[in-house]
Parts: sequence; structure tokens; C-alpha cells
Amino acid sequence: MTTDQQALEQQAINVIRGLSMDAPHAASSGHQGTAMSLAPAAHVLWTRVMNYDASEPSWADRDRFILSPGHASILLYSMLHLTGFGLTLDDLKAFRQWDSLTPGHPEVGHTAGVEVTTGPLGQGFANGVGMAIAEESLRSRFGSEVCDHFIYGIVSDGDLAEGVSHEAASLAGHLGLGRLIYLYDDNHVSIDGHTEILLSDDAGARFRAYGWDVNEIGEAGEDLDALEAAFLQAKTVTDKPSIIIVRTYIGTPSPDHTDDPHAHGYVFKDDQIASTKAAMGMPNEPFHVPGEVLDFYRAAGTQGAAARKAQQEVAAAWTGDRATYDACINATGIVDWAADLPTYDVGESIATRVAGGKAMDAILDSVPGIMGGGADLTGNTGTKIDRGVFSAEDRSGRQIYFGIREHGMGAIMNGMALHGGCVPVGGTFLVFSDYMRGAVRLAALSNAKSIFVWTHDSIGVGEDGPTHQPVEHVAALRAIPNLRVIRPADANEASQAWGVAVGSDGPTALIMSRQNLPVLEGTASGESAKGGYTLVDPDGQPDLVLVATGSEVHKCVEVAAAMNASGTKTRVVSLPCWELFDEQSADYRNSVLPKGVPTLAVEAGSTMGWHRFADDVIGIDRFGASAPASRIMDEFGISVDNITTRATSLLG
Repeated sequence: MTTDQQALEQQAINVIRGLSMDAPHAASSGHQGTAMSLAPAAHVLWTRVMNYDASEPSWADRDRFILSPGHASILLYSMLHLTGFGLTLDDLKAFRQWDSLTPGHPEVGHTAGVEVTTGPLGQGFANGVGMAIAEESLRSRFGSEVCDHFIYGIVSDGDLAEGVSHEAASLAGHLGLGRLIYLYDDNHVSIDGHTEILLSDDAGARFRAYGWDVNEIGEAGEDLDALEAAFLQAKTVTDKPSIIIVRTYIGTPSPDHTDDPHAHGYVFKDDQIASTKAAMGMPNEPFHVPGEVLDFYRAAGTQGAAARKAQQEVAAAWTGDRATYDACINATGIVDWAADLPTYDVGESIATRVAGGKAMDAILDSVPGIMGGGADLTGNTGTKIDRGVFSAEDRSGRQIYFGIREHGMGAIMNGMALHGGCVPVGGTFLVFSDYMRGAVRLAALSNAKSIFVWTHDSIGVGEDGPTHQPVEHVAALRAIPNLRVIRPADANEASQAWGVAVGSDGPTALIMSRQNLPVLEGTASGESAKGGYTLVDPDGQPDLVLVATGSEVHKCVEVAAAMNASGTKTRVVSLPCWELFDEQSADYRNSVLPKGVPTLAVEAGSTMGWHRFADDVIGIDRFGASAPASRIMDEFGISVDNITTRATSLLG
């Protein structure tokens, strides 16, 4: 490399550092120091290592990049602007402002070039594991002609401190995900101060124990050739994920705030920016990007164009199973896939967790992207995928044994969904959805098509007691925007719930019973896809409406039969999914739940939110107890007798 080339690259890195100070300063908010110290690593990745074409950010076979410490978002935005992904200088100037393309933390789907939504630490780390699983699966099933790329990421002390990173790193090492390469920014800084006050882990030993390839390159954070060599060496390791550990100094090269914990946040203001730019030999001009630097980066942004075009031509000529491949890539089914969903006859008795498993099994061939499993509860949750096991030895299998790693499972599923090529499924008991909540929230925020299967959905779990009996969980999940929460009443509704999950965008929560439930008259109609519908209806205007979900619907049907026989016109409404019901027209919703008619809601869980639909609610607003399920249900008033009493009282 010539002296002029070296000087240009250093100037380019200085420009990244200048933007990393300027944009947060314009916003009077943000994180500057980490982006500054990571500028050389980002420069190397975007100019020397990654295979991408900025003119086609959605090219299916591009290398993926994840900035797990999303607070350093200005680093990613600077690279996306400089290399030509469409962000302008004006977008950088609008950093953290209303409706800008440069929000405080990266958001997938909002800004071209952002692969995952990061910010909550550890999530991006685990997303990358999911992306690596998806890449390995596609390459094994369809060949390297259509899928052959790497997953790169930058991770921080905070990412590695969060428990989700331990779960995900353990599984990644076990699976030997050789296309996963992380740079660990070991800057020894946290918000509270230098990490020595709270952390004494040996990160290298930790990751070697997980089965990762570890390359500790010391204080090479400014050495472009050493960084490049480390990345290229990691690419040669095919049987295990790689982590490059580099010591950096936050805020480099500030005369005042290098290695200063305050540089984690917004510390570089007028005087500090001026002194740092002077140290770099830059003019004290905000958002300074010289033409030669922009030309250099734009050339880097298009250097993958030839490879991209060649790969797309090969992929277009590929003679494999195109229908199966397209269904995987589009995360949907082959034509008429929903016809494979089973239906059940009135009078059969089957737990919805079992019916859900049968529904998934029935569409495994017609929805070939379905891939996943359970958190050590595969059989219990109906997430057994009888199409081989995805392992270090066999990448073609679709069953993943996530192990007891609920949080990691959720975040890995999101990475799989956002990578594309599969429909990720993960199952555990509903009570453990708490362990997954961070990932579930990000699935909703990212509109990731993850299917969360949560079973053992009420105090009907019985003798296991309150530690295993979900009470507040369905209400808590319904509080998450953009998450469909479906609690089917019987096997037919469970099958239809799978139809909704596969046939829709975004995440779906399937809430399934442990206990057997009777198949009810009218559920085979498919109306449950509307979120709520009339299941039992008397002639004429009803005197009373009973509305319920899940295992409580059949009890309401029994109560309604007796009340209708005695002359009280009683309607039963099954409302398995509030979110789908809200999408229906006001006329339809009012036709199902007519205004002015006394309405009683019944659900074996928190009553929170039910008063928007009902005048009175039978629910559970305390923790459960340990006893046989039938005894618990009776004690908590989830019984035909109590429903009848409360309905009669409501009628006055």
C-alpha cells in the first residue's frame, strides 16, 4: 500500500470519527466515544472484508453486519451514508429527530442497510446466531449457488454481560456455526465507570470453553492490516464461530476524553470536538466529508456489484426445487398449503398443544421453511419437527434443540426470521414467556415473522403450583404492540391459528392448553381467523353474551345451553385473538359483541383489559395454587356453576 493510500484511509477514518461527534452534538443527544474508537474496524469491514453491494441492500446473498451495541448507531449510519446505501448528510444531521432515517438505535425495516433492531444489549449478539443458522440451513438445503455468505458483528462488554449472550454463544459453539464472525470491542468501559469495577471475566477463556475460535489481537484497534488479517483468518475457520478480541480506547483520539467512561455518552461538544478534530488534522467544520473520501467509500460500496450480479445470474439459472426455495425465502407456503391443515369432528377431545403440533406437522412439506423446536420441551409443546435435526454434523435438518435457553431461543428466532429463508418456531411453557420477553418485544418492533408457541396456558397446569401456572402472562403479551396473541378454544381453532401465523407477516404468539378440550360445534367454520366470532347464537337479539378464550369457551357453551333452554337468550362468543378482532370493521365487531347487551367475559388469567369487551369478568388476579387442575379451576371460579351464578347476577 502506498503512502498516499495510507493517508487517504486515515483521513477516511477521521471523517467517521468527525461524523460520530457531529451528529450527536447536533441532536444534543447520543453516544459518541464508542463509534469513534470503532471507526478503524468499521472501515476495514466495509472496505476490505464484507461482500455487499450498497446499490442493492436486500441482495439475498450479501454478507450481514450486526451492530449489537446499538447505542453506537452513528457509526453504522456513517458507514451507510459514506458507502452509498442512500442515507444523506441531511439524514445524519437529523440524527435522533422526529421521522428521520437515523433514529437513536438502529431499526430494521426503517433504514436501508440495517439488518436487525439493536439497542437492548445482547439481542444483536443472539440475532447473529440465528442468522448464521439460517445461512447454514439454506446453503445445505439448496446449495452454495444460492446461499454462501458470512455474518459479521461488533459486540461490546455490555452485550457479553447480558445473560442472553451466554445462552446464544453456548448454542452457537455447540452447533459449530463457522460463518459467524464477531469483533469484541474490549474497551473496558461501562456507564458506571471502567469495567474493572464490575467485570473480571476472561472473555477468551469463556468463548474457548463454548467451542468458539478465539483470536486475541491485543491493542490492534488502530492497526488496519491486523484487523483485516484477523477477519480473513476467521473466514478460514469452518467448524466453529469466531470471536476477535481487540482492546480499544473509547473516544480515540480525543486529547481530553480518550479512555474516559464519560465518552460513552454525549461528552463531545464544541470545545472537545474542536480539539479532537485538530488532533486529527481536520478542519473544525461540522459534517465535513471531503470529496476524495466520499469517492473512496462510494467505490468500496460498489466493489461487490460484479460479484452480486454474477451470483444472481447463477441463482436465476439454478435448476433446483424452485417452489420450495421460493417458499422458504418468502417465509410462506407452497400454493394451497393451508388446505393441509387438519380439521376435527365435534365431540373429539384433544389438547390444543397437541392439535397445534399436528397442524404444524401437517404443513411441514407445504411450508418448507418451518424450522425450530422447543426449549427442552419439544414434545411437551408440540414443536417436534420430523425432518431431521439441525446439528454441527448435518445442516439440512429442520429440528433445532434450543435447550433450556428461552431468551436465547427467542432472539435467535428473530435473527433467523430477519435473515430470511425460514419460518422460525420456538416453544416453551407460557409461564416462561417472561424469560423471552425482551426478544418477543423486539420481534414485534422488528416485525420479525417468529412463531412463539407457549403451552400449559393456565392454572390448569395443576399440581405444579403457582411457579408454573401463568396468570398475568397473556395480558402482558397482549400489551405488546404488533404481536398477535391467539388462544384457541379447541383443536379446530388451534389449526386455524397456525394458518394465521404462517399466512401473516410479523410475530405470532400461540397460547395452547395442556389439558384436553372438547371440539365444539361451529369452530370448523374458520371464523376464528377474524379474531372473534359468534359460536352459539339464539334466535333473535340475545339477552346475554358470554365471551371467552381457550379452555373457558366450552364451559360457556355448556352454560349457554342451559340458559337458552330456560328461556334466557344467551350468545357465546369465542375471542381467541384481540388483535385480529380489532382489525375487523366496527360493524362486524358490533355484530359479534352488540352494544347494550349484558356481557360476561371468562378467562383463566388476569382480568386486565377485558372490560373493553365486557361488563363483568371472571378471571384470576392472584397467583395460583398446587392441587389437581379440576379442583383449582373450581376454587378459582372457572366453573360452570360460577359462570351461571355471575351471568344471572349480571342480568339482575
